Amino acid sequence: MSCGEPSGIGPELAESAWEILGAALPFVWIGEPAHLPGRVPHVLVSSPEEAAQAAEEALPVLPLALPGPREPGTPQPAQAAGVIEAIAHGVALVQEGACSALCTLPISKQALAEGAGFAYPGHTEYLAALAGADEVVMMLASDELRVVPATIHIALSEVPRALTAELLEKRLRITHAALIAQFGIAAPRIAVAGLNPHAGEGGRMGREEIELIVPVLDRLRGEGMDLAGPLPADTMFHAEARAGYDAAVCMYHDQALIPIKTLGFDKGVNVTLGLPFIRTSPDHGTAFGIAGKGIANPSSTVAALTLAWRMAGGTV
Repeated sequence: MSCGEPSGIGPELAESAWEILGAALPFVWIGEPAHLPGRVPHVLVSSPEEAAQAAEEALPVLPLALPGPREPGTPQPAQAAGVIEAIAHGVALVQEGACSALCTLPISKQALAEGAGFAYPGHTEYLAALAGADEVVMMLASDELRVVPATIHIALSEVPRALTAELLEKRLRITHAALIAQFGIAAPRIAVAGLNPHAGEGGRMGREEIELIVPVLDRLRGEGMDLAGPLPADTMFHAEARAGYDAAVCMYHDQALIPIKTLGFDKGVNVTLGLPFIRTSPDHGTAFGIAGKGIANPSSTVAALTLAWRMAGGTV
């Protein structure tokens, strides 16, 4: 587990996650020990191999020196390079086989850019660069639903231009492969949303479904993929509909994230597909406004650790 932004709720989440999971799901936190609130005991380890035994008594910590104290709610520019180093170190440990997965705690992109010239839009792009991955996909997952947005952090007005046949095909291929390799689903069923209301209603509410989405789906169906759609997004996410697929690919950010956050706001997990290793993260930000108050909800962090462990073949 990389430390994330020290002035956010990350240090509190690490302690709470160990308190809940203990040795049942051993993980090692990479960060500055002095930044931990100290509400639970921690123990310094020299390698991840020591974490399983250490987790029986305390939170295992792989120390990484970051200058200055933790200032909840106020990022310290001098700590930005260390936050980035914690992520890189976590990736290295997973790639060399010392750890089975990486769980990243929330970062502040603005703080990293201002303090260390961080040039990436976020975790996902930086992880892809470290891993040498050409294309990665963001999945939000919970026990009730898995969703993949084809386009992510762009204005709604830009979605029709950004949504291309090539992009949609890549998203579907990576999602399909990850459901097999990382989620253990031998024959994935993927539901695909339309872009327009009522999935375009035969072209009367837009032609993207007819001209762009349907040809991609037909081509991939010809290769054996089980794809349903394009479907009206307003009827895709009730319980009966969700029982018919393993993941839903949506056309834009809110189309995907509103249903999963409505179904389980504190239980969603961010999973990066397309990396050569397992990476999960809680589906929320640094929460500067409540940092240091001891009230941060660890549910999403526990879910992120648990999903990573299951994807790696462990049981909880």
